[in-house]
Amino acid sequence: MSAAAEIRLLARELRPESPSLLGNFRFSIDQVISESGSPARFHSRGDFAMFVTMLAKLQRARKRLLQMHFESCVGHIGGNLSALDAMMVLYHKVLCPDDVFILSKGHAAGALYVTLWTAGKLSDDDLKTFHGEGTRLSAHPAPGWSADIPFATGSLGHGLPDAAGIALGLRLQGRPGRIFCLTSDAEWQEGSNWEALIFARHHRLRNLCVVIDENRLQGFGTTQDVASMDPLADKLAGFGLDITHADGHNVGEMRSAFEAPSKEGPRIVVLRTTKGHGVSFMENAMEWHYLPLSPDQYRAALAEADAE
Repeated sequence: MSAAAEIRLLARELRPESPSLLGNFRFSIDQVISESGSPARFHSRGDFAMFVTMLAKLQRARKRLLQMHFESCVGHIGGNLSALDAMMVLYHKVLCPDDVFILSKGHAAGALYVTLWTAGKLSDDDLKTFHGEGTRLSAHPAPGWSADIPFATGSLGHGLPDAAGIALGLRLQGRPGRIFCLTSDAEWQEGSNWEALIFARHHRLRNLCVVIDENRLQGFGTTQDVASMDPLADKLAGFGLDITHADGHNVGEMRSAFEAPSKEGPRIVVLRTTKGHGVSFMENAMEWHYLPLSPDQYRAALAEADAE
């Protein structure tokens, strides 16, 4: 049986039990195959239902992110969309109660807030305060009000040093828990990241996973044009680290990469991502590092998200 035929069969079997699960979301067979990582793993209706539910959550999160940024007249949408899928997979498929997530690329705070909203940790009313006066949901994460935001990470290059410190602290105390730190690729132009990597490698922090959102764009152009370190993974490999590459918009690939055991410590997961992912006129366009959405652009972006 072909992958497409298998998925169609599972979809037909699923519909009588949960007719609304697929009815409210329009996913193509090709999309399910491409984003599952391995379509052959759908051996039951339960497996298929869980995967389609995850796609539905991703679609819902993308639409809510666009709405939140539009209503707040806030930019940085491109880098939020490149990182949103990774945060969603971490929070919904990977993180355990003892684990810690640190968003080092603080300008993707919107994606973090929306992810926390999908996880039931923030309300819709909370999201309506994004970037407003006296809000807890500032443009870059501010600590002191949520266990999911242990540090301020507005200035790039600070998240990984914090993550390395937490990872060592947990090990010294004999406590369980993994640390996942999401950085941008351009953020590796910051010397503090390399100092933190030296520290983490020296202490063989196997409980630390560094996730790199490699969308290859930054504030003034491509990472290659501004301050090239291409290929970044080769520079990291010089530390003798475990390095995994994955599609940053593929649920199956990301989950496998995040959950792979670390032999040396720390572990690096390089995600191939697209800035502005899911909105055609934003994809790979540097200006969406900054621009807010106009009303016409918002309607067009929402229509694309609805059509997925």
